[in-house]
Amino acid sequence: MSDRRWLREPLLHFFLIGALLFVLFGWVNRGETVAEDVIVVDDDRVSLLAMQFERVWMRPPTAAEMDGLVDKWVRDEILYREGVAMGLDQNDPVFRRRVAQKMTFIAEGAVNETPTEAELQAWLDERPEQYRAEPALTFRQVYFQGDGAARADAIEQALAALEDGTVAEALGDPSLLPQRMDAAGASRVDAMFGDGFVATLQAQATGEWVGPVESAFGTHLVFVEQVTPSRAVTLDEVRQAVQRDLMTARREQAEDAFVDALRQKYTVQLPVSAP
Repeated sequence: MSDRRWLREPLLHFFLIGALLFVLFGWVNRGETVAEDVIVVDDDRVSLLAMQFERVWMRPPTAAEMDGLVDKWVRDEILYREGVAMGLDQNDPVFRRRVAQKMTFIAEGAVNETPTEAELQAWLDERPEQYRAEPALTFRQVYFQGDGAARADAIEQALAALEDGTVAEALGDPSLLPQRMDAAGASRVDAMFGDGFVATLQAQATGEWVGPVESAFGTHLVFVEQVTPSRAVTLDEVRQAVQRDLMTARREQAEDAFVDALRQKYTVQLPVSAP
């Protein structure tokens, strides 16, 4: 591993930042104690609030949003202090969970560096099927409800009318289903018409009205114009998803390492009956 690559390792960043935070935490707690009725919003607090906002919205907060974040934090701090004074934090699973969540921010702070182009491409190359573009279909449909001989006759008459040039919109029964879908992803089509409808359409000839074709809602005549098969994608097509997934994986890795390091301080005693 080159010196430069070694310096970019996320776990190295985690250990360095974690050590710095613990040293800083100890130094602050040995220093002058702030009065209980004073709420300090320092630069570190502002930076943390901005970082949390950016993780959710994928952009820095505006000045107005930053003011709102600070006001919200001060409000929560007031309520928190008053709640602790009343003993509401004792044996409270919600409070316990929130403190644990805050601890994870220490670990996650080590992996805020934006991945390089090479790292994003490597992540995509290792997981091509995860980001593969699904099949897409362009088709029209005419819907028929009911069953039996009457429906069969209506479908046969409609098919003949379509072949004679009658517009599809003038035929069939009323429905909330779209009469046409353009370049629609397979998952969207199946969500709209029911599982298996895409597979049925893919088996039909293109460029002509065919049917009857069954869906979860009834029977259709369909005109499949185009079926675009599934394909591999480029990084530019899925950059945002790849970056999000890579950063999530790095945060989880850093959090696991962080907890494993802290676990060394403890002895866990389980019931004898525990597996």
